[in-house]
Amino acid sequence: MRLAFLDPGQFSARLELEAPVATPDGQGGADIAWHPVAALWALVEPVSQAFSEIAGAEAATISHRIWLRFRADLAAGQRLRKGARIFSIRTARDPDESRRYLVCYCEEEGR
Repeated sequence: MRLAFLDPGQFSARLELEAPVATPDGQGGADIAWHPVAALWALVEPVSQAFSEIAGAEAATISHRIWLRFRADLAAGQRLRKGARIFSIRTARDPDESRRYLVCYCEEEGR
C-alpha cells in the first residue's frame, strides 16, 4: 500500500472535535449535548453537493473530506466544528494504515 503524504502546512483549519453526551430527559428519551474533546489542525476539502426538497424548501447537503493527524478516540457519530460550521463524521479511516493520518468523510450541517 502506498503511503499518503501531505505537507504539514496544508493542515491550516482549526477544528474542535465534539462528542455527543446523552442525558435522560425523565420521559424515556434523552437530550443530546455536544462536549468538546480536542482542538485539531486539519485539511478540509469539499467533495460534493446534493440538492433535495424538504417540506417544500430546497436543501443542500455538502460533503467534505477532512484530513487530520491520527487519533484512536475519533469515531463516526462525533462531529467537527469550525466556528459556526458543523461537520458530522460519517466514516473515518486510516488511508495507508500507518497510523499517521485519518481521513474523515463528513456532511456539513445547516447549510
